[in-house]
Amino acid sequence: MYTDWVYHNSHDDFYRNPFGAVSCNQEVILRVEVLKPVDKVFIRLWKDGGEEVLEMEPVEIQENKRIYERKIKAPAKPAQLWYFFIIYLKDKKYYYGNYSNYGGIGVTQEWEPPSYQITVFKEGANTPQWFKESVMYQIFVDRFFNGYEDRKIINKKKNKYDYHYLSWEEEVKPYRKNKETGEIEGYDIYGGNLLGVIKKLPYLKELGVNILYLNPIFEAPSNHKYDTGDYKKIDPMLGDNETFRTLCLKAQELGISIILDGVFSHTGSDSIYFNKEGTYDSLGAYQSEESPYYSWYSFQRHCDEYHCWWGIDTLPNVNEMDPSYRNFIIHDEDSVIKYWMKMGAKGWRLDVADELPDEFIKEIRRAMKEMDPDSVLIGEVWEDASRKISYNKLREYFLGEELDSVMNYPFREIMLDFFTGRRNAYEANLALMSLKENYPVHNFYATMNIIGSHDVPRVLTILGDAPREDTLSPEEQAYYKLSPSQRSLARQRLKLLVLIQMTFPGVPCIYYGDEAGMEGYRDPFNRGPYPWGKEDRELLSWYKKIIGLRNRYDVFKTGHWFPLNINNDVFGYIRIIKDGRDVFERKKDDNVSVLVVNRSKTSPKEITLDLGLHITEGKLFNVLQDEDEYVIRNGFLSLKLNPLEGKLLIKNIFNKNGEE
Repeated sequence: MYTDWVYHNSHDDFYRNPFGAVSCNQEVILRVEVLKPVDKVFIRLWKDGGEEVLEMEPVEIQENKRIYERKIKAPAKPAQLWYFFIIYLKDKKYYYGNYSNYGGIGVTQEWEPPSYQITVFKEGANTPQWFKESVMYQIFVDRFFNGYEDRKIINKKKNKYDYHYLSWEEEVKPYRKNKETGEIEGYDIYGGNLLGVIKKLPYLKELGVNILYLNPIFEAPSNHKYDTGDYKKIDPMLGDNETFRTLCLKAQELGISIILDGVFSHTGSDSIYFNKEGTYDSLGAYQSEESPYYSWYSFQRHCDEYHCWWGIDTLPNVNEMDPSYRNFIIHDEDSVIKYWMKMGAKGWRLDVADELPDEFIKEIRRAMKEMDPDSVLIGEVWEDASRKISYNKLREYFLGEELDSVMNYPFREIMLDFFTGRRNAYEANLALMSLKENYPVHNFYATMNIIGSHDVPRVLTILGDAPREDTLSPEEQAYYKLSPSQRSLARQRLKLLVLIQMTFPGVPCIYYGDEAGMEGYRDPFNRGPYPWGKEDRELLSWYKKIIGLRNRYDVFKTGHWFPLNINNDVFGYIRIIKDGRDVFERKKDDNVSVLVVNRSKTSPKEITLDLGLHITEGKLFNVLQDEDEYVIRNGFLSLKLNPLEGKLLIKNIFNKNGEE
């Protein structure tokens, strides 16, 4: 029970109205409840780079209980507002602020607290509706499928690296590195290609996805291709530009859009633009100050000392604000952005977005939206994108002029922490509410909700309680497999996590092979070849079933989301379309859904849910079990969950004809 004598809850719209992020010039009402007679109450507000201390007025008095209120107006320009409360009681000053840094209920103390956050975004800002209702699938092309009948590897590479061309059945091996410098000296190639992606489009359609996000596919010397050699050429090992055009056309016929990976903070040293190895006929910046690309890079001393990404000399940094570079990437009629969108790409994912200047991202967005207002710009951001600070600057990703979406690593971390016991259900919901509070609603419903990616260990490995990476050598990581009991636990946990991923606000993204039960530690072991013909059929069937439910019910795409605080082990929430309107005020059939998940490996849970604010009477049906019916009485619903069990309950208030 809450016992503090001051109370404000930023997640309750009585205390902060409207809830969450607001548009420019919007009025916000802030209230605080005080349970002692006090002298004065103030709100300390940071906005427009300055501080204001504003007195709050008592609007409700009941004996010792007082409600204080202050109306503020959001600034005319996109920004962040920050506030906490100051209470004067006799000769003492008290503060009430965002103690948890997740918003919600704060704490009273005698020193300045962390502030509550209000994100203020550009009026009229929005994100493409089709994207918010989609399911994504991420493909590391070399490891997905070889489209040639004889599995031949086309256009084998010839440069300084030691390449090993592996059969599809071989295990991923540790990188071959120089013992003295630690630099990678060799890469393994499996031979997946764009033709393979084309041939697997029917599989992806059957799975239920409608967006493909491709890891870099432009020419590059490595297998990962984050060391771009030529921005306007498909790597010959993956196909050619016409093959990409064909992929886009055939995908579009199936209702599938293509998102490309844009690596614009650095190039490869072995590239047309830098040409350190002399591979290309061009005059690279490494070779001469007369190079047309010289101004793209920063040399301390030409040519051997230059700025590079994280000190890796094969990845020279670029000056993104160099006019020549910006024209090449963004503004020219055949710029990189425009060239590939004309070829059929529907959007871009920006690698290391925190290392790209805000203005550079804004210019990319403007160019994209001029070509196609429904195109999508996604950023690689690992933290809460609304408060991300990089290079001592608060970033502007979600203020209305930059990103539509980000890779939702916080969602992944929160849910993995819950299933592995590092957070309880209340802590998980509080952290998720913080994202809902800080992100503009159109961005919150467009976040790329991942549970796996090319930069993190496979989700099954984590959920199977495998040893920490730092306790194993690369060789041990390469050959580590979950035991049968570990894998059984991991599979059950993953099924529950997928149930959450597919019913939570945002755009769920599947990392290729997760649906097939692939294991593996971090890069390179999370990038194994897809196990065609050896899939975990139980998991694959589950993915298809839950994706199908998401695609069937609008409530999982754009319904309101309200967390349920039940107990430490049971995580849950309600999704609801209210009064025939979804979050974006579009007319929809009314749906109510309740999700509950028991993470305990051993203990069943009998729970009673208070749904009275949303639905008071009626029946809910568990769509995971036929004929599994639950009755709501006076707003309460009782049910039992077995260990590692989840229930997804649906109430359709309207039938297909829109009649009750």
